[in-house]
Amino acid sequence: MNNSRILEKQNAQQIAQVLSEALPYIRRFQGKTVVIKFGGNAMINEELKHSFARNIVLMKLVGINPIVVHGGGPQIGNLLKKLGKVSEFIDGMRVTDSETMDVVEMVLGGLVNKDIVNLINRSGGKAVGLTGKDGDFIRARKIVMQQVDSHKLAHEIIDLGHVGEVESIDPAVVEMLGHSDFIPVIAPIGVGKDGYSYNINADLVAGKIAEVLKAEKLLLLTDITGILDKTGNLLTGLSIKDVDALIADGTITGGMIPKTRCATDALKGGVSAVHIIDGRVENAVLLELFTDQGVGTLLH
Repeated sequence: MNNSRILEKQNAQQIAQVLSEALPYIRRFQGKTVVIKFGGNAMINEELKHSFARNIVLMKLVGINPIVVHGGGPQIGNLLKKLGKVSEFIDGMRVTDSETMDVVEMVLGGLVNKDIVNLINRSGGKAVGLTGKDGDFIRARKIVMQQVDSHKLAHEIIDLGHVGEVESIDPAVVEMLGHSDFIPVIAPIGVGKDGYSYNINADLVAGKIAEVLKAEKLLLLTDITGILDKTGNLLTGLSIKDVDALIADGTITGGMIPKTRCATDALKGGVSAVHIIDGRVENAVLLELFTDQGVGTLLH
């Protein structure tokens, strides 16, 4: 037997071993709902995008019900720049006037959403794109920010425009799709009682959908390895109390605070586990679900 035949046999044995090791996880999660927030570099890098789509299709084929919620901040910023509109942020939130909201809807509900749907369909799945306006399933309320004016010693109301938070979710549409052959792909746009559209943070939408559906898992893809301690080491397993302590002592800061708050709220709402994982790793979703290795932080 020549060397190439030996290598082929070894590769085949490796594949068989991996599939065998994945079997207990597949059996455990069969019929369960898993919500995945898709964002960051994984949405921009072409190889990672295709890898993600294949991961989602495989989950569906083995009997898991994946629900994808996506962001699109960089894509929105790029189009606004091309249109000559300057993006303004307050505490990490984009000030969204009516003109900007039109761009947000076009990018999130159109370009980005349909790109993900197309990727999943080309990989053998049956994806359906939605925004929270479809079936009126994400009800939003306008976010009102207050800042203390040090000169007047009073609270100043800051109008962010069409920036919202989740008021309520009607799970009927998503449940119907998720328990059929279809894979829901959701853009984080909600509608208010006033009839206006609102841009909502994708992590928050994913967390609330996972909570309402009592999902088995919520996976948040990020551009970092997970939650790190003060010396830069990955913290692989944390409880809600651990997270609160890490925020209090300044270990978790900045943009990771709302992400971890979203995670702990989902856990309190009935989600079994939340994973903050490194979306820059190829096949990150499958590694986290079907192996002992994992690629991020588990919150339980």
